[in-house]
Amino acid sequence: MENKTLKWCFKIKKGLKIVEPNERLSKSYLEQAKSSLLRAKKDLEDKDLLWGTVAIYYAEYYALYSFLQRIGVKCENHSCSILAVGLLLGVEKTKTIKEHKDKRSDAQYYMKVDQENKIKTMLIEAKNFISNFDELVSDLSEKEIKEYRSKISKR
Repeated sequence: MENKTLKWCFKIKKGLKIVEPNERLSKSYLEQAKSSLLRAKKDLEDKDLLWGTVAIYYAEYYALYSFLQRIGVKCENHSCSILAVGLLLGVEKTKTIKEHKDKRSDAQYYMKVDQENKIKTMLIEAKNFISNFDELVSDLSEKEIKEYRSKISKR
């Protein structure tokens, strides 16, 4: 199923594309992830739970996308980006962002009350997620980049 979905991701407009690895853009996405995390923290302090939840998700997405940029994969479809990273790094690496993507949708489209503690937990999980991707991206070797590119190109 996932292999068929990934093939579909390569076929759709703004889906997965193999491009040149871009370390500068990768670093920029990591900085945006950290900035969005600060924004989420501020939103929570201001009791703006909706935008706090949205900022948490986007902070994680930017961290995940920094990995794709570093290995030379472009994608404007969030589900395809998450799927690709899950296939390359293992689904455990994408568990948090998948859960938070659903929670972001819930927050945007289905107003719920008494969510503050859950969102504070999400913020802690997001910090760990971003830290893990920051470390992963920073430590990537050229050999690993080639291996990831090869692995995703064969899908």
